[in-house]
Amino acid sequence: MGNPIKKLAGDTAIYGLGTMVPRLLNYLLVPFYTRLVFNTEEYGHITELYAYVAILLVLLTLGMETAFFRYANKNKNAIAVYNTSLSTISIVTVFFLLLIVLFLGDISSAIRYSGHSEYILLIALIVGIDAFTAIPFAWLRYENKAKRFSLIRILSVVINISFNLIFLIVIPKFFPEISENSVLYEAENKIIFVFIANIIGSASTLLLLWNEIKLFKFSIDKVLLRKLLAYGLPILVIGFAGMINEVADKILLKYFLSDQETAIEQVGIYGASYKLAILMMLFIQMFRYAAEPFFFAEAKKKNAKKTYGEVMNWFVIFIWFIFLGVNLYLDIFKYFIGEEFWAGLSVVPIILAAKMSLGVFFNLSVWYKLTNKTLYGALIAIFGALVTIVLNIILIPTMGYMGSAWANFICYFSMMLISFFWGRKVYKVNYNLKKIFTYSILGLLVYYASVYFGGHEKIIQLSINTALLLIFLGLIALSERRFLFRG
Repeated sequence: MGNPIKKLAGDTAIYGLGTMVPRLLNYLLVPFYTRLVFNTEEYGHITELYAYVAILLVLLTLGMETAFFRYANKNKNAIAVYNTSLSTISIVTVFFLLLIVLFLGDISSAIRYSGHSEYILLIALIVGIDAFTAIPFAWLRYENKAKRFSLIRILSVVINISFNLIFLIVIPKFFPEISENSVLYEAENKIIFVFIANIIGSASTLLLLWNEIKLFKFSIDKVLLRKLLAYGLPILVIGFAGMINEVADKILLKYFLSDQETAIEQVGIYGASYKLAILMMLFIQMFRYAAEPFFFAEAKKKNAKKTYGEVMNWFVIFIWFIFLGVNLYLDIFKYFIGEEFWAGLSVVPIILAAKMSLGVFFNLSVWYKLTNKTLYGALIAIFGALVTIVLNIILIPTMGYMGSAWANFICYFSMMLISFFWGRKVYKVNYNLKKIFTYSILGLLVYYASVYFGGHEKIIQLSINTALLLIFLGLIALSERRFLFRG
């Protein structure tokens, strides 16, 4: 395929099978949990604990995924990069698990789970397994084995979901003698099965990745390791700060909400509504999987910067389409979560706008990744994390979870602006700002038009919103007709 943008689109679609399909399947657990199994308080605990999982997973992988791609492409001996990076993560993971076991009681007490320290142990195991498999998955991407990558991702999630159904539906309903005589099925403890099912799903990837794991030989090239860490640790800081931006609100809400009696319930409501930004998050994630190796490969070509500009243009079009698609049809999407959680729907447009800014920031990050100035990216991410923490602490007591939503948006929007202006001084890409601003203004007009013409009966309102979305798509197609119809 001659056109690199269309090739990237094709790769994004293939990797989408390995990212979008598993995450879509995983997100099916949200209506399952919120409509059939857990109340707002129980789902609040799940939301909070998985926030810790996300943060810990970033820490344990040490930024090695991106560093692996960088040096596997530069180093003639890619397997040496594979062995060194995976050996390092293995050591860190074992050390992490030992610390959790040794200080389990203290850690549980510190985060107010002293009565359920088993939750902490289980999420530690999930993190450990997922950290170890990160590099074998990266190897599949390096080898361009997108189909195998996607199949393994999908199967592990299917296994996770299957065991959720077995533990939470099949056994209690069809084998009551098991649930009635098991201490694990105490009413307040059924959350444990969410983590057990996850461990089984994560462990299945070890078997599914066996061919890649067999390639691994424990060895560390010290010179190579220094290069990997020098490149990867700033990426770790970026990832850690980014994850703080993503999940710190779910942790801080419990501690700073004015009504402490309902705090964990509010976390559950916010967490469920947050999940309605699923399409935006999925698109950004599957784009990242395809774009990261693409950006590095294109850097060698003469028209690389022009290509990056075109990528940004189309990325903005797609994220605006998703933003409008979810908000204009929110009356349909809200059924994805239980009615008990609908009180939090007002955060959805804000969270979607935040994710749009995050997606643009990821596109802009090409300037510090290609110039080996990942430290600059780390500084921007640290700034964003500080904004997230400070604004959550300030806004949560007065605005509740709406304050968390606005903190999320302000954080990513400010990071996007800083990266844009800083990047122009280091590695200037001539983005088509006129088109980007035009499409953004068009998207805002369509969104506010749907609000202005709101309040009708559902069928009429959906018809109006559909017409508005078609107008948006029609104007985009008219503007991009030359690109769409060229070879």
